[in-house]
Amino acid sequence: MGSGERFFQISLLGLLTCGYLAVVGSGVLDAPTVLLVALGLIVRTLTVAGLINPRITDRQVTAATVVYILFYPADYFFLTRELIGATVHLVFFVAVVKLLTAHTERDYFYLKVIAFLELLAAALLSANLTFFVFLAGFLLFGVAAFASGEIRRGAHKPGVVVRGQPALSGRLSALTAFTALGILVLTGCLFFVLPRTARAAFRRLAPSQQHLTGFSNQVTLGQLGELKQESTTVMHVRFLFKESSHEYRLKWRGATLATFDGRRWSVSPGKDQLVPLEGRQLNFPQDFDHGKFAKYVSYEVQLNPVGTDYLFLTGTPTTLQLPTAAVLRTSAGSVRLGYNANDPFRYSAWSYLGEPAPGLLRELNVRLPAPLSAETRALYLGLPSLDARIPRLAQDIMSRAVGEYNQALTLERYLKTNYGYSMQMLTAPVDDPLANFLFKRRKGHCEYFASAMAVLLRTQGIPSRVVTGFQSGIYNPISKWHLIRASDAHSWVEAWFPDQGWITFDPTPPDPNAGRYALLSRLTLYMDAAETFWQDWVLNYDIDRQFTLVSNFEESRRQMNGSWLRNWQESTGVWAEGVWREIKYSGPGVVAWVAGLVAFFLMAPYAWKWLGTRVQWRRMKQGKANAGDATLLYLRMLELLKRRGFEKPPWITPGEFVLQLPPELRSPLVADLTRAYQDVRFGGHQEQATRMVSLMEELERALIPR
Repeated sequence: MGSGERFFQISLLGLLTCGYLAVVGSGVLDAPTVLLVALGLIVRTLTVAGLINPRITDRQVTAATVVYILFYPADYFFLTRELIGATVHLVFFVAVVKLLTAHTERDYFYLKVIAFLELLAAALLSANLTFFVFLAGFLLFGVAAFASGEIRRGAHKPGVVVRGQPALSGRLSALTAFTALGILVLTGCLFFVLPRTARAAFRRLAPSQQHLTGFSNQVTLGQLGELKQESTTVMHVRFLFKESSHEYRLKWRGATLATFDGRRWSVSPGKDQLVPLEGRQLNFPQDFDHGKFAKYVSYEVQLNPVGTDYLFLTGTPTTLQLPTAAVLRTSAGSVRLGYNANDPFRYSAWSYLGEPAPGLLRELNVRLPAPLSAETRALYLGLPSLDARIPRLAQDIMSRAVGEYNQALTLERYLKTNYGYSMQMLTAPVDDPLANFLFKRRKGHCEYFASAMAVLLRTQGIPSRVVTGFQSGIYNPISKWHLIRASDAHSWVEAWFPDQGWITFDPTPPDPNAGRYALLSRLTLYMDAAETFWQDWVLNYDIDRQFTLVSNFEESRRQMNGSWLRNWQESTGVWAEGVWREIKYSGPGVVAWVAGLVAFFLMAPYAWKWLGTRVQWRRMKQGKANAGDATLLYLRMLELLKRRGFEKPPWITPGEFVLQLPPELRSPLVADLTRAYQDVRFGGHQEQATRMVSLMEELERALIPR
């Protein structure tokens, strides 16, 4: 495989890889499809590198196609159970087959079309910054593939001679410029238009594959542990009051679970209330005035499409603003959209951070929370059949304190200090997971701790419930947003006390491995900041963002009023003084560096040309020359003759040119070098390349004065 052919194959492979990775970055491909295409790309890479030479016959391709045709109905009816998913599998199967068997111009054309369709699908499905990265790679490899493809076609045409190279170079330059401009315009339209319009419609046919297992109406013990092992970004939070917002240690409340059957928690059976919004704002009723003891905060949330309709709020919310006409409110105070958003969903809220201490509301003479109804109290005290040891354990622990609130604190402290945190999952199901956690395993993740505390409280007559949501996550100082991922999923307990209302308890001990990946976390923050910028100022660039830019510009303009000239003169004087000081002490070094850089950029092209010539001559001396090497050596001879005053006209042949040379230049060296060039260039006699090098060296010694 020649260097030109290898360059074309590498460019085509890069084109397909960028398209494939762009689709993978959207998260819609299942693991078998990702693995199948990745294996196909690896095999193709090894083939291009010359490490393997797989031979796939037409009979094998036909057999595989027949098998897949039989598999397609099974895929549609039993595996994916949707037409879009089964069709995606079919398309990628065809892509892998064509990738492994391509060897004709028609096959290469099909591969280019497949790569373009992959990028088109990614533009419809992906809203991530990774799409831009792979788009840039696609553009690079696309221009290289089309340009090198033109070289291949030109090289295989009969009658192509050296005189055609200038025209071919111009054609390649025009083709490269046109291709680059066309891809930029086309993909720019796809990315800046389709993610806002067609992508929303397409997602109705291919809904998001991401789903948070722990945030549904039923949660089985162990599901949150599975979720905490994922790193999917769930949401970003930004506090609108900037003072020390990154120091908050918050819990983002989602689903509230009231009924426990021994293995799973579920929401209360009551019907959710549909609440229409006036001015797209929801005001929460307040049991008492939190303002006398709690901090009031305002924040904005961007919730990613992760397969749940719960909105996550912190503290005690008072007001919620969101772009919808109505929401659902559960009997436990949670808020749901009523549908799963397929695009990032933004909302703003105001909340109180803080809960009343025992007796504080009476001291402040604040209206106390209304007592629970008999039905509600029975709901939050309901228990399944329990191991007899569980009530005895609760009685033993809570009898050490006086008062229900202090008893709950004692129970919380006991679970934190006497049990261990572990993300290790159970290897096999157990008959009673709660009793197994309390009396045998004695370690687990947050779901087990919250379930244990809620059940133990209920055995002693204290109403309680389990809440699922997220912890604070990571504050990103680069983007000024809090990054909350699936691994931040958490569950805790809310207990009811007559003079305080619902109070939060968290019996889960800290994770001992929380700070293990500091360097990786730092890299994640930079990537998340880039992703946040991409979402804010590219995908979500709308009239509000335009107003933000205009207001920022107007604010900057106002700051340059009245005394702007005096301030400019003062700052310019300080700047000039600093510059002069730097020049005085660092000037010689700076001048030396600048001179070195200028010399480098001036001499680099000549050095690169000289190095390329040395490499070419060494290759020709070893008998590894090709027609292009012979042409460049012949052009070097013409350049030497041009310096002596005789230039070859473009309309005569090399042999005619030798005959027209004046006597002082018509040496045997010129004639021999011309014949050797013709033997290599047109006769394919590669052995003449070594002779060309020696003749060229003799000619240079004869024509170049010493």
